[in-house]
Amino acid sequence: MSDWTAADLPSFAGRTVIVTGANSGLGMITARELARVGARTILAVRNLDKGNTAAATMTGDVEVRSLDLQNLASVRAFADGVDSVDVLVNNAGIMAVPYAQTVDGFESQIGTNHLGHFALTNLLLPKISDRVVTVSSMMHLMGRVNLKDLNWKSRPYLAWPAYGQSKLANLLFTGELQRRLAAAGSPVRAVAAHPGYSATNLQGHSGNPLGEKIARAGNRIATDADFGARQTLYAVAADIPGDSFIGPRFSMFGPTVATWRSPLARDRGKAAGLWTLSEQLTGTEFPL
Repeated sequence: MSDWTAADLPSFAGRTVIVTGANSGLGMITARELARVGARTILAVRNLDKGNTAAATMTGDVEVRSLDLQNLASVRAFADGVDSVDVLVNNAGIMAVPYAQTVDGFESQIGTNHLGHFALTNLLLPKISDRVVTVSSMMHLMGRVNLKDLNWKSRPYLAWPAYGQSKLANLLFTGELQRRLAAAGSPVRAVAAHPGYSATNLQGHSGNPLGEKIARAGNRIATDADFGARQTLYAVAADIPGDSFIGPRFSMFGPTVATWRSPLARDRGKAAGLWTLSEQLTGTEFPL
């Protein structure tokens, strides 16, 4: 595991992979590498022009399809258009943005990073044969999932805590999904990954001068996007147990390993509560 890179990916010939947010950054590299090794790769993107531009840089069987995770109608339409898939990579995300709401009235970070992917996963799950990989972050360490105010309706909005909540939700979702899959006797695995800190276009959209300055400073010591995507690719390809969390050994740097998560990310009661609330908000439920 310690020396693993994208060059070690096995053949994915005959397999189908969906990567959300695949028009740039980590998602684009993840999709590019999977297409390179033979996967039929579906780039699920909000902006089709950007998706087509990204696809033009890739080799192999690549298809671009419209998916807006901030619109549950778009999520349903996308899922309806998928016949079968081996691996779903829940990669798309936004980070520390100013307060906004999705089409369905969710706070945009929890809506995009968690609720949109929650709905997509449940809608696709009967069609998935191998695994669901969800990209979280070490910023889950600053997260607190507030089940009484998940969408920041009654408390002052704070961009970074909202991001941390959404990334903690990714890990709670992964753990609860794996428990449900196991209970249903399904061979499908739910795993998570984090990139460390990679310089991508995810940073720099906070709308806050101090936040922008911190992001620029952080990017000076960040790893590149290929390094960040390596963690996701390992989670996609390696024979690892369900509920694994893959990332750099030293949080931001180092070899790819099964890494650690906060005690809050292992809270089964909170995970079950978040699942129930997410079902209510999205109108989707575990289908197996």
